[in-house]
Amino acid sequence: MSHIRPFKGLRPAKDLAAKISSLPYDVLDTEEARQVIAAEPLSFLTVTKPEATLPEGTDAYSAEVYQQGKFNLLKYIEQKQMVQDAVPCYYIYRQQMGAHIQIGLVAACSVEEYRTNLIKKHELTRVDKETDRVKHIEATQAQTGPVFLTYKSKGQIAALILQIMGDKQPVYDFKAADGIQHTIYVVSELPLVAQITKLFEQVQALYIADGHHRCAAAERVSAAAAQSGKAAGEQDYFLAVIFPDNMMKVMDYNRVVKDLNGLSFEDFFSRLEQVFAINELSGLPQLKGKHQFAMYIDESWYELKLLNAVQESNPVASLDVSILQEQVLQPILGIGDPRTDERIAFVGGIRGLKELENKVNCGEYTVAFALYPTTVEQLMQVADQGLVMPPKSTWFEPKLRDGLVVHLIGDEQ
Repeated sequence: MSHIRPFKGLRPAKDLAAKISSLPYDVLDTEEARQVIAAEPLSFLTVTKPEATLPEGTDAYSAEVYQQGKFNLLKYIEQKQMVQDAVPCYYIYRQQMGAHIQIGLVAACSVEEYRTNLIKKHELTRVDKETDRVKHIEATQAQTGPVFLTYKSKGQIAALILQIMGDKQPVYDFKAADGIQHTIYVVSELPLVAQITKLFEQVQALYIADGHHRCAAAERVSAAAAQSGKAAGEQDYFLAVIFPDNMMKVMDYNRVVKDLNGLSFEDFFSRLEQVFAINELSGLPQLKGKHQFAMYIDESWYELKLLNAVQESNPVASLDVSILQEQVLQPILGIGDPRTDERIAFVGGIRGLKELENKVNCGEYTVAFALYPTTVEQLMQVADQGLVMPPKSTWFEPKLRDGLVVHLIGDEQ
């Protein structure tokens, strides 16, 4: 049973949504954020990456930065560029990327259900990244970026959401610079709000697709508030967009490695041949199912076919990212901990296989590995067993925009 609730969202004025909304804070670095803000001063990156509005060289984790985020958010409110809804609402969020369409519900989800694993995790978090978000939430008194959740789809929920979309006009409908269409509907009517809440009580579990650090930070903020004696309130819920699993698009998350761990080209291939049958390709690989791998090295692509069967009963060990790590990256290339080893980097599938070629051809990396995408079903299997995926197992597209709906958690709520 999933307990979600509506909330009084802080939203852009109707004609400013396209200008204010921004990519998530963690997909751009500070310099990229500066460039976006220079081109569009209303970008919500002024709030989510406030260091980009301060002098170069400012410590991104200093108290000054978090206070600047608060100042920048209040500026939107004071200038009526963003306005809070008068009553608690749900929000329907439709995204379209090419032919792919996904429709989710923006809601406040229970920190307690995250704490007790009714909202299921599949990744470890880093304390430093959690702390960054904790300080940001505490300074702004807001959750400015949504957690990306999924659930096993239910026909009644889908039917109701489509009905609401058919009956209403969107409050925002725009195409972002990356070509993604973003459409938002506001659901404020009490009967519809109650109906949505009741239908989600039939959902057995919610799963974090992306946003583990945002969830962990929200839990820490909630716990600190409770310890200080603060009454239960909005701080005990976190901002999320909830999508049915049958609408999720997971892309490949590929790997590039700087060197061959001291091995010659011939020795590297000799070691690989103990794990894979290797076939050189005449062009770009086409991976059509799990346990298919490809490698780019020395200006050539190779198909890698596993010699031994995969133990499918283990939901983590059977992931292609695990197989590559355990069979190649660790024993052959010496990548013991991909979270911390600076010899490995990760390339989201949205960048395409040509990006892997570019990174190798320019000499920055020596070898690239392309993988078939992890599926939502695999993610759920891992989370259901309370297990953890290797880092960088999933790349979700399209990305949710920050700044379209903000969840305020201050006392005035």
